[in-house]
Amino acid sequence: MGQVTLRISTEQDEAQMVIRLDGRLAGPWASELVRVWAEKSAELGQRKAAVDLRNVTYVDEQGKSALRDIYEQSHAELIASTPWTRYLAEQIMRKPF
Repeated sequence: MGQVTLRISTEQDEAQMVIRLDGRLAGPWASELVRVWAEKSAELGQRKAAVDLRNVTYVDEQGKSALRDIYEQSHAELIASTPWTRYLAEQIMRKPF
């Protein structure tokens, strides 16, 4: 079960909102991220947005598209720690995929 799921959690303070992703961002989970972002972006206000990718294990094209949308709408900081997540962040920030 852990291999096919994604956990999405959010943390926010006065300065920043962080969306933390854990697991596989693929298929229906990409749609769920879009839904969560639509809900949370309305609460963003003057806060900076960040997406924590450090615990992401896989991303399909739908997942990349969802991350690109978030990045384009908010210029969110993409937090990465491994070579693969750093590469993913670079792909998201680059135009086009």
